[in-house]
Order: sequence, then C-alpha cells, then structure tokens
Amino acid sequence: MKRNNRWRGRVRSADSKWEGELAEGILKRCAFHPTKIPYKVEHHYHPDFKYKDIYIEAKGRFMDSSEASKYVWISKHIKKNEELVFLFYNPNYPMPNAKKRKDGTKLTHSEWAEKNNFRWFTTETIEEIF
Repeated sequence: MKRNNRWRGRVRSADSKWEGELAEGILKRCAFHPTKIPYKVEHHYHPDFKYKDIYIEAKGRFMDSSEASKYVWISKHIKKNEELVFLFYNPNYPMPNAKKRKDGTKLTHSEWAEKNNFRWFTTETIEEIF
C-alpha cells in the first residue's frame, strides 16, 4: 500500500496530517516547531569483558541499527585512556537494515566498526591486546 503524502506540501515540516491541519487551523496563532530542546536519557552500559583499560564487547551480531549506534554513544562517554573494542563472531556478517551496494554487498560488522573508529577482533586475533 502506497502512503499518501500529498498533504505534506501544505504545511512544511508537519509530522502528520493532523499536525498540519492544526497548524493551519485552530493553532495557527502558535509558533510551529519553534525551537529544539535538547534532552538526555541516562543509560548504563555493562561491558562484556574488560582487560586493563580495554572494554571488550563480544558480538555474535547486531540485532538492529539502534543497538549499533548505542556503542558510538558509549565510546563518546568513556574515559580518554579507555577503549571499546569488538570481538566479532563473524566480522563479515551484514549489518541490520544495511542497503545493498551497487556491487550487491552490504555493510559488514567489521566495516561498521572501522567506519566508527573501533578496533575489532576475532577469536583468532584477540590475543593481540594481551
């Protein structure tokens, strides 16, 4: 079923048809999407393993893209002398929701890690950090 998005042309940046109708109608005297309000949701990360100042996340595979983005946020909040690395079961496993590239392949776990400046290992290479 194709979505009908013709209504979006009337009110720019409306998140829904109803919001657009409100902005053009009863709430037209109100500022529409007037500002951005930053907020933070506190979370806690429990690393799988730690060796000295290295957190080791053992990943069979990412279940969804939000799980992967979580680690980017975590890396921004660990101490400068600490590092988060990945131990992949299969570094060539495709990322969830990855689009096919022109050559038919998808972004892999190892490519995602490199793209986001994470070192990654397999069970054959993890000894390097010890």
